Amino acid sequence: MKHLHQRIRDDIEARIMSGEWPPGHRIPFEHELMATYGCSRMTVNKVLSTLAANGLITRRRRAGTVVAEPSSQQAVLQIQDFALEAARAGIDYRFKILHRAVEPIDAAAAQRTGLPAGTTMLCLSTLHVMDDVPQAFEQRLINLATVPEADGETFQDDPPGTWLLRRVPWTDAEHIVRAVSADSAMAKRLRVQTGAACLVLERRTWQAGAFVTEARITYPGDRHQLVGRFSPVA
Repeated sequence: MKHLHQRIRDDIEARIMSGEWPPGHRIPFEHELMATYGCSRMTVNKVLSTLAANGLITRRRRAGTVVAEPSSQQAVLQIQDFALEAARAGIDYRFKILHRAVEPIDAAAAQRTGLPAGTTMLCLSTLHVMDDVPQAFEQRLINLATVPEADGETFQDDPPGTWLLRRVPWTDAEHIVRAVSADSAMAKRLRVQTGAACLVLERRTWQAGAFVTEARITYPGDRHQLVGRFSPVA
């Protein structure tokens, strides 16, 4: 029964991670899963409880169980959705993919992500521009073993971060903020002076233990502030 429990869980996770079951999609009712897998209600309930605890699904009385909506607000310090922020402010937003390639990661990236060096990932560099002023330079790794559909995505409509937030649920995140001085290449991208103060926000996310993505976003220091909202816990 333990083996069957894991198989049901793996099947549901695979459908969610592949995008076959997008956020809001109804998970089959318990009696449907019982019939499909020939198992007891206790086994099905255990699977659904585990998936709910990991943030993959949302269980609602009477409404049934659905794939959870990804939310950038699950983290204490959230990464902005550039497109959404611009739309709310009523300003023009555009982004440009400066680099896109499927490449093996080096030893430094392996240490940051916890994956073996040489693991193949989708590597992206994106410039975010608002009202014709560069606001951030983003370097991103996407784990194709976890998000295989990203390999064929052109990112013509949405920048990579927005695309991921809308499609891939995550259960754990890590944020690191540090200050750097802009080198000549970064200064040119962000239209600041060489040596100008910049903020770098690194964010890594996992989905039930599987690495999803790393974003390293560099902001001009005089144009941004990073705010974390906290509340007391018992």
